[in-house]
Amino acid sequence: MSRYFIELAYKGTNYAGFQIQQNANSIQAEVEKALAILFKTNFQLTCSSRTDAGVHALKNYFHFDTIILPGKNKLENVVYRLNAILPADIAVRQIFRVKNDAHCRFDAVSREYNYFIYQGKQPFLMDRAYYYPYKLNINQLQQAAEAVMNHSDFTSFSKRNTQVKSFDCAIKNSNWYIHDEQIVYNVVSNRFLRGMVKGLVGTMLRVGTGKITLDGLFHIFQQKDCSKADFSVPPHGLFLADVVFPESICWIE
Repeated sequence: MSRYFIELAYKGTNYAGFQIQQNANSIQAEVEKALAILFKTNFQLTCSSRTDAGVHALKNYFHFDTIILPGKNKLENVVYRLNAILPADIAVRQIFRVKNDAHCRFDAVSREYNYFIYQGKQPFLMDRAYYYPYKLNINQLQQAAEAVMNHSDFTSFSKRNTQVKSFDCAIKNSNWYIHDEQIVYNVVSNRFLRGMVKGLVGTMLRVGTGKITLDGLFHIFQQKDCSKADFSVPPHGLFLADVVFPESICWIE
């Protein structure tokens, strides 16, 4: 058996999330189905980052074990054939062999998300960014983003009914910036909790509109109560931008 990573990009609008689930279609279900069609056998995929319903990704990963994939020089043909089977909103970027103990979830050293907001009517952004026409103080938004980096316990920004042993996250970057007439939140961390980025964005927007102060944001962290955060922003503005792995697990020639 050899282990492979498969890198994908997808538009999450039509899916109930990345990971396979009962009674709803997912990215994993579509990729497993495409692999089964191509190779006439079932594959069991392990996911890297579990994006929620409606969330997009520029880069996400599965890993799987198999003995039937061809050598490196022919993997590009596998990618081409899988993309011919997959729906138009899911794209395989590459497949590559890794060490047999490499794990696309536990070996990831960081994940990066971007959340996109626009404030003037833009018909070509309506399914990929959040239309938020209210007055925002960008300086206050940025101060809130910087304050996020002072915390490690994100209990208040994790939705209920999540099965984790710890709510600690190591934030490596938290920043708002303006690009192509959009206001973008960029956050990088070793891990993210369920709904965490949406909770951060929604709550920081309350700071940017003056509904709460920076002290109010601090108290939300301290209360460790997810009912105090604002998770109401829609998923279609959220993109998983990158998942980074150490070179030590990559890439076997």
